[in-house]
Order: sequence, then structure tokens, then C-alpha cells
Amino acid sequence: MTRWLRGTDSFSLIIAAKAKGKKKEGKVQSPQPLITGHPFQPFHQLCYPPLDAFRDLNILLNCPARSTAGKLSLSLIILIISAKLGTASRDMEGVVETDIISTVEFNHTGELLATGDKGGRVVIFQREPESKNEPYNQGEYNVYSTFQSHEPEFDYLKSLEIEEKINKIKWLPQQNAAHSLLSTNDKTIKLWKITERDKRPEGYNLKDEEGKLKDLSTVTSLQVPVLKPMDLMVEVTPRRIFANGHTYHVNSISVNSDCETYMSADDLRINLWHLAITDRSFNIVDIKPANMEDLTEVITASEFHPHHCNLFVYSSSKGSLRLCDMRASALCDKHSKLYEEPEDPSNRSFFSEIISSVSDVKFSHSGRYMLTRDYLTVKVWDLNMETKPVETYQVHDYLRSKLCSLYENDCIFDKFECAWNGSDSVIMTGAYNNFFRMFDRNTKRDVTLEASRESSKPRAILKPRRVCVGGKRRKDDISVDSLDFTKKILHTAWHPTENIIAIAATNNLYIFQDKVNSEMH
Repeated sequence: MTRWLRGTDSFSLIIAAKAKGKKKEGKVQSPQPLITGHPFQPFHQLCYPPLDAFRDLNILLNCPARSTAGKLSLSLIILIISAKLGTASRDMEGVVETDIISTVEFNHTGELLATGDKGGRVVIFQREPESKNEPYNQGEYNVYSTFQSHEPEFDYLKSLEIEEKINKIKWLPQQNAAHSLLSTNDKTIKLWKITERDKRPEGYNLKDEEGKLKDLSTVTSLQVPVLKPMDLMVEVTPRRIFANGHTYHVNSISVNSDCETYMSADDLRINLWHLAITDRSFNIVDIKPANMEDLTEVITASEFHPHHCNLFVYSSSKGSLRLCDMRASALCDKHSKLYEEPEDPSNRSFFSEIISSVSDVKFSHSGRYMLTRDYLTVKVWDLNMETKPVETYQVHDYLRSKLCSLYENDCIFDKFECAWNGSDSVIMTGAYNNFFRMFDRNTKRDVTLEASRESSKPRAILKPRRVCVGGKRRKDDISVDSLDFTKKILHTAWHPTENIIAIAATNNLYIFQDKVNSEMH
């Protein structure tokens, strides 16, 4: 039996444990856990770890070519490390909470990669231009800029502390030489503009070199100011601040294909914003009941359709998806389609509702399918089939017997994300023990890979890993009882057109590339 109650800072899931006669409280929260800084002087002065913490920043791999015969179409098993950024901590005890990665996102071209952390910082990586022509070093990214996006705040009216943690980052399609991105914490969304400057004006008539006004009596002649070259400087400036739009915690933002609007979702409402208007938004979904005691589900994620600006989908804690059409009404309180898989009564358990909660939803690049992640599975839904998913993949089914202990340590509430590759033929998601899974939709093959210190060595090839539940174990097998649940990969991102992936493992960012085929055909 589950019941949603209104708390002072978020919604709390109160689960009545009938067998024990106790109550257990777990928060509904956004996906958690980057790297923390870089060896270059940031544009905004921040405190970061020492330079030696990033000695692996520019790992370049000169790997010999291999035949692709007999390999997966996307060579899933021969991913290699391109870069590993962050501090290599052996356990969670040495990790600072504010350094944990909370979101990872490629821009639309894949040339830039943005990461946000629990300390409210955004770090942007840029792909090295020379690496594009080197088949085996195409995944080389270096720090481009870093800035403080959000600061901790305090709501004096509600006596509530607002964390600086970056919940989501979304890039806007590039319209000119500048780049733009949206970042959000629990309450406030900000629009940032990233520009480059490699020239500076000199020779002003009324200002000296320091920018101070001259004494007019000393100006005896007029000169034409000139632009002189300077070291490249990346400037990040806040263009818009969208505040006071949400009462509850923002869990997702999505940019519309019209490039003029975006939506933001919290636990109970979804708002539509115009990128040029900060003082008002339009509420397009509101599932808050008149009596909060009647609350049975919350919104967990939402996303716009990649091609049709009137369509969007949102997921719920009950495992359902609702596709809405904004042409139907201003308030989309009635969905156009409801995607829900009937529950098998034989699999019904105390934890059924918790593990069925959808933590992430992503449209495919084609717009034909939707990818969802719940606690144990990833599912592919066809927009034309509402009754059940067309594909279901088990991520870590060996944990089904461990649900009780996972509930006790709150791991059962972890929010894993999922990602498509550029051709929608492979899907990726994270797991525990720094494992991440890939599933080839065409061949039905899958692989478990690990992001670890060992895999960050030069020329290292990622070897498939296998979790053993019982019986005889092979040499490299890992027992399910030895999995480290403090090491979890919640956030992943796939380059929009190439086989380059970014994996966030606690306070480390791993960038892998396909050893053979970096271009998708």
C-alpha cells in the first residue's frame, strides 16, 4: 500500500510495511550524481581540486585497426577509453558530495559536452578539432569552460533550503556563433550564453588601458580604435532566469522543436515557457488533486517530441506514459494516448509499485519510439501501440531477490537514465558497481561493461562483465553479493551521430569511443 503525502521540501513516499508494522520514508528525488573542475583557469573563479587530479585529462589512444568481421554493428564489445576526468577515489568515503555528477548532456552536434554537479557547477568540454581526422582518437574532449550555475538558497516563507544541485542541462539548437543551454536546480531555470572572444579593442580616445576615463585636458589628438588579437577567452553570461514557476521540485526540462519554447516538469505540474519571457509560464499539465490525501502518483519525467512541436510525453510513478497534444486544449488534463503495461498478478509483490516507477523517458531520434527506464528494465514503446512495449530488456534482473535489502538502504529509489544511439539501433543505461548495459535492438545481443580505474589505462579495451547469481563462477565473473551499490551509473549520454558515449560514475566522467567504427552508417 502506498500513499503520497505533501512534505515541507518534497513529496515523500510512505510505504506501510505490514509485515513489520513499521513505516519507511523515501524521497522522490531527481537523478543524482562529475568531475569537479579542470586544470585551466576558469572564467568564473571557483575552488577546484588540484591539477594532478586531472592528469588523465588528455589520454590519447593509438589503437591498431581491427577487422569488424563478426562484431556487432556498433562494436559494443570493443569500446575504448578516450578520456577519464575527475578524481579516482577507491570508495565513496573520499568523495565530496558537491563533486558528484548529477547530469550529462551532448549538444546537438556532439562538439560540446556539458556536465553538472551537486555543487551547482557546469563544466563544458569541447571536442578537439584535430581528433576528427584521427580514426582512433575521435573521442578526445578537453575542458572548454566552467561556471557556477546555481547557488544554495533559502526559502524564508516555507523555511526550506533549496539545493544548488544541477538536476538537468539541455542545449538549445545553435542559431549563431554563440551556444546556449538551459540548466535547472529544484526551483530555478537559467538560460546561459557561451561565447568566444579572441580580440580586444585598443586605442580609445577617452579611456586608458585600464578602462578608466582620461582627463579631457590631456587628450590632444583623436585616434581610431583598433582590434588586437588576444588569448582565446570563453565567456559565459546568464541571459534569462526563469523563477517562481514551480512549487515542487523540477525533475526535467525539454526544449521544443520550434526552438522558441521549452517545458519544465515538477512532481505535479508541467509548465510551458517562452525563451524570451521570464515572468510568466503556461501550465499545461496539473495532476494535483483537490485533496492531497487522494494523491496516488507523481510526474517523474517529460519530453517534447523531436519533430512535432505540439506533442509531448510524461511518465509517472505508476509506470504509465501519457502522450499529450497541445492542439487539443490549453490544459492537457486529458491525454491523447495512455501507454501502460498490464501487471502480471503472479509477479505482484510489496515492491511492485516502486520498481515500476518510470525514472526516465526519451523519444527516439526518428520520433517513432519511446524509451523508458524503470528500476529493473528498459522498455521500447511504439507510439502506435498503447497496450504493451514492443521490446523489454532486463538490466539487472539478478537484483529481484535483493529488493528487500535494496529497500532498506534506499537504493530501490535510485533514478537511472537511458539513452539512444544516433541510429536508434542500440540503447544504453546504467547499473550498480559502475556497470552500464548496452542492448542491440537488431541482433538482440547485449553486453555489460564497467567504467573503472583499470579501464582508463591507455589503449584499454572494455571487456564484457558478467554477474553470477549462483553456482560455478568463471574467472572474471562477479558475484551478485559482491556488487558495490554505492558505485552506480545513473547518468549517461550518447553522441548524436557517432559512437562516443559519456558515462558519469560518481565524481568521474568517462568518455568512451568505438575502437573500429566511430561513424554510424
